[in-house]
Amino acid sequence: MTESGPLGLDRRSLGRRPRSRAGGLTAVASLALLAALASASCSSSVPRTIRDTPTARLTVAEVQQAPDRAIGQRVRWGGNIIAVANLAESTQIEVLARPLDNDGEPRRDAEGQGRFIAELSGFVDPVEYPNDRLLTVVGPIAGLITRDVGEYPYRYPVVAVTSRYIWPEVEALPYPYPPYPWYGGYGYRSWYGPFDPWYGPHHGPPRW
Repeated sequence: MTESGPLGLDRRSLGRRPRSRAGGLTAVASLALLAALASASCSSSVPRTIRDTPTARLTVAEVQQAPDRAIGQRVRWGGNIIAVANLAESTQIEVLARPLDNDGEPRRDAEGQGRFIAELSGFVDPVEYPNDRLLTVVGPIAGLITRDVGEYPYRYPVVAVTSRYIWPEVEALPYPYPPYPWYGGYGYRSWYGPFDPWYGPHHGPPRW
């Protein structure tokens, strides 16, 4: 004779193992593969001048401390765009520097390393360089300029840009797991549905 609990549920069915998550793991693997392919595609579109590491590995702070020794040296810097200023014959992009990975992409979650000015020849539309987008530039150090940040006179190293790359925005991947019977959905109410005696209104095991 089948022993039943409240609402006619078979007690033995409560001990059954839920359906395998193989489908969910397959979905995760597929998304990981797509992300890897997208990353590889992005890397192949990055100019070689951005991917190649310059001989001089100066930091913003080092140029601020000894600008005379840094002028003319080629650097590869990048970070978040702060502002864009269109001048009569050039465009200056203010950037918050961040460490770069091997391909030259700024690390989004890394600590800032100071500010610099990326100077481009001619007009560049600010709409194409929105605030907070990641930008990497290559070029020689042209000098320092001083501008106020609040009330502080900040010394900006200026890079005369010969190559630049604005990195694509990162899109969040969708949640990889499809709904299962024990998550509720597709009409199932066996494990975590509203009629489950284990996770009912009192959030505890059933009282037989």
